[in-house]
Amino acid sequence: MDYTLILMVVGAVFLGSLMRATFGFGDSVVSMPLLALLPIPFSVSVSLIGLTGMTTALMSIQRGWKDKDPVVIKKLTLATIIGIPVGLILVRFAEQSVINLILGSVLVIYSMYSLTASPARRDYLQAKFENPNYSYPFGFLGGMLGSAYNMNGIPVVLYAAARDWTPRQFLGTVQSHFLISSVFVISGHALSGFWNWDVAIYFAFSVPVVALAMYIGRKIYNKIDTDKFRTYIFIMILILGAVNIGNFIRFLNFWCW
Repeated sequence: MDYTLILMVVGAVFLGSLMRATFGFGDSVVSMPLLALLPIPFSVSVSLIGLTGMTTALMSIQRGWKDKDPVVIKKLTLATIIGIPVGLILVRFAEQSVINLILGSVLVIYSMYSLTASPARRDYLQAKFENPNYSYPFGFLGGMLGSAYNMNGIPVVLYAAARDWTPRQFLGTVQSHFLISSVFVISGHALSGFWNWDVAIYFAFSVPVVALAMYIGRKIYNKIDTDKFRTYIFIMILILGAVNIGNFIRFLNFWCW
């Protein structure tokens, strides 16, 4: 057993879990690129982050379950279930770097629009997304990207950020959906043969650091100005989009050289 490798894996999990505990999303976008630098199979990384993501959701649900939007949760969950098998096919045939480029571009464009849009335009967008049926395509994309690359959070967060929700409603709905969708996502990983002893070992070592990240993340969240929460969310979406584009550029440079 290579304890140095385990330490590096656990460190990647900690950073992603800290991001998730603080802002309610982003663990996979932080952890997956870091795990990609380590000598472990991609299927192991996907399975591990799926399990730690569900663990984070379980630890978070007590502070958000009562603030969720039940109608949106039902629609997101239904669409997620439909998207999961599509993602399992995608992970076998689609190049992850291309997905990173497309996803990163969407995130950067959307976040820049949200940060620079006039109040009237933001109000129009919020009014449009008040219809819960708009959650269907985001839930489908969440299920697809979740089963393929553990990025189920990003489409859901994009939808939630467009709603006129308080920070508690935002976190409550997002975390509730993550908990439910994670059950289906990790079941898809298990049925697809992604689980093995390496996943079990890494997960066992990761649970304590996930708990530590949750503790630290809650302390940080409690210090965030409620009025600025949405702005911070869009800034984080912008950063995550840039990270995804950066992953594609690194992949391109690798093959060019």
